[in-house]
Amino acid sequence: MNRHLSDRISGIREKLAASDIDTFIVSTEENRRYLSGFTGEDGQFDETAGVLLITATSLKLATDGRYTLQAVREAPDYEVITYDKGVPQALPDILADLKTERLGFEARRMPYAQYQSIDKYLRRHPNRIEMVPATDWVESLRVVKNDDEIEQTRKASAIAEAVFSHVLKNLAPGTTEKAVAWEMEKGLREAGADGLSFPVIVAGGPNSALPHAIPGDREIKAAEPILFDWGIRKNGYCSDTSRTVILGKPDDTFLSVYQAVRRAHELATRAIRPGISAKKVDAVARNHIESAGFGGKFTHGLGHGTGLAIHEAPRLNPTSDTVLAPGMICTVEPGIYLPGWGGVRLENQVVVTTDGVDVLTRLGLDDYIISL
Repeated sequence: MNRHLSDRISGIREKLAASDIDTFIVSTEENRRYLSGFTGEDGQFDETAGVLLITATSLKLATDGRYTLQAVREAPDYEVITYDKGVPQALPDILADLKTERLGFEARRMPYAQYQSIDKYLRRHPNRIEMVPATDWVESLRVVKNDDEIEQTRKASAIAEAVFSHVLKNLAPGTTEKAVAWEMEKGLREAGADGLSFPVIVAGGPNSALPHAIPGDREIKAAEPILFDWGIRKNGYCSDTSRTVILGKPDDTFLSVYQAVRRAHELATRAIRPGISAKKVDAVARNHIESAGFGGKFTHGLGHGTGLAIHEAPRLNPTSDTVLAPGMICTVEPGIYLPGWGGVRLENQVVVTTDGVDVLTRLGLDDYIISL
């Protein structure tokens, strides 16, 4: 077992030892991969590629025949069990072999219907097994990244940035948002992305006032904000970047909005350090945007963690009490959105260091005016 995986399993076993739970079931896709190396994908919320079962002395991976060979290859530290009828039907006998009495489950992530189904089959079994909520056991480990995870994120970001720079060279009025988004996606995959972190966002003019706009048939026009938000997965880890550009000469509104967001981004990035609360960093950006005359126009949190999932801890928003620590990766993405006109968002990924912050995104923040 490699050192990183060993440390993660030890972290879970420490939680087992400190609780009244003797077996921990892991059903979340990213958490399975984090604790075993198994990359099987669930497909959708009511499908599963399998579960991990972790005790003080045992590691088991239960899956179906579609994934058996993959599981054996990718998770050699686990005993792979192939079931025929499904997880709820298979669990009682597996847990009986483990002498399980109290089964900890991912309370924040397990769908209620799955919980009900598992509980029903456990109640039918002669050995009484109680299901016990275990909240954020894996997520609390995932929040601090090791050097390899940081490097994978840096590599993903570099690929995504290079493709964006290429796309900008061909950006011209008259091209639809959909066409630009497809050029981005095609380029990202050809450049080595294993997949996208999320669907590419390209939004021009009034559409850029929608933080999660869906590219459509609207044509890109000169002298309007064009919002890009994109990211890739590489070796499991996600990149996430936003930039807002303009074709031709910007008007006073664009300049004032852009400069307010640019300064908010700079101030928030400087504020990041070990020991500061996430909501204080959010407040740095939010207060500047309000002082610039755009109060109420920054309509989302300042940022979020990234890793095996595109959105994970830590959350940087007005209510987050998370205290930042070295190894945490998060986005810094202030924005201003004016309905009917458009919006500006600037987003970098950063990692908290022992004495401050390291910006993983290398794209400049000031190259936003594209000459026609």
